Amino acid sequence: MTFYQELQLSSAGSKQLIHKTTTPKEKRRHILIYNFKVYLVMAFCVAVVSLFSKFLEPENSVVGVTVLLAILVLRQADFGIRTTHGLGVIVLLFAILMTGPRLANMLPPLAGFLVHLVCILLLMIFGCHNVIMYNHSTFVLGYLLLTGYDVQGHAYLLRVIGLFVGMLLCMGIFYKNQKNRPYRRTFSDLFREFDLHSARSRWYLKLTFIVSSAMLFINLAGLPRAMWAGIACMSVCLPFTKDCEQRAVPRGLYNIIGCAVFLVLYFLLPESMYPYIGMIGGIGVGYSASYPWQTVFNTFGALSIATTLFGLPYALVLRIGTNIFGAAYTVLCNRLWDKIHVNVTERVSFKQR
Repeated sequence: MTFYQELQLSSAGSKQLIHKTTTPKEKRRHILIYNFKVYLVMAFCVAVVSLFSKFLEPENSVVGVTVLLAILVLRQADFGIRTTHGLGVIVLLFAILMTGPRLANMLPPLAGFLVHLVCILLLMIFGCHNVIMYNHSTFVLGYLLLTGYDVQGHAYLLRVIGLFVGMLLCMGIFYKNQKNRPYRRTFSDLFREFDLHSARSRWYLKLTFIVSSAMLFINLAGLPRAMWAGIACMSVCLPFTKDCEQRAVPRGLYNIIGCAVFLVLYFLLPESMYPYIGMIGGIGVGYSASYPWQTVFNTFGALSIATTLFGLPYALVLRIGTNIFGAAYTVLCNRLWDKIHVNVTERVSFKQR
């Protein structure tokens, strides 16, 4: 395996390669490449986010995160349709990211809920035809982040400009890497293949409703950071109910662990180091091959920002509460959704006999 090929491996893939290697010299080589990859990716992420923050103002750093996530996915993944049509999908995805979050935040909670329903469902249809690629997590996550870190006026204009530039970058990278894909399916097939009898389409609807309604409840309760509940729901709401239940417990438990570790760092480190706790979390995510530990380190960045806004105690309680609520709510909704589907299917089958 070449140096470049090793850089393309996930954390789990790199760890498996290191574990399987028996030659000490080769093992050291793989370990060095793995460490280099983690810090290279971290440096690239910091550079991209810093660049966007510099030109779009700090409150728009989330644009850099959103564009970065899209680039990392689109350099390898496709939409299962012709590449030229895929370029059009990217335009539509970014158009939703530009308009949906701002519109939802301008409206009362119930009207915003309807906007979320439409936008998230479209993001799922456009970006997640191949469920295995897990593209939806990137674009729905970007949508939720932009919703949670909303801006107005001139800052919003800069946000739109930043997303437009990011869209062009994604289109260029996507076309370069995917232009030789021999797909015959077209953009219209994304809608033509949407079928309520399909498990994939029902999952689209299920995830859309669960994420949107969870944020609605948080907003109606007058609590901030509704996006945290939405992200928790999105993370737990996998295509199969059993998988959802297996992921729900780690989502809640390891968020508590992440908050505890953050609390220790907060008291051990000098105040001048607080802005770098999020970066420590990013490095931790790079070394994490499993979902639970990625959950732990992902709390660092979120809490670093929330602590400055709400204070440490409230930020910790809010983080834990929204994630436990999101995970539990997703499991409950999944069970109810599946029961309703089974009952409806049985009644239809009985009537057709």
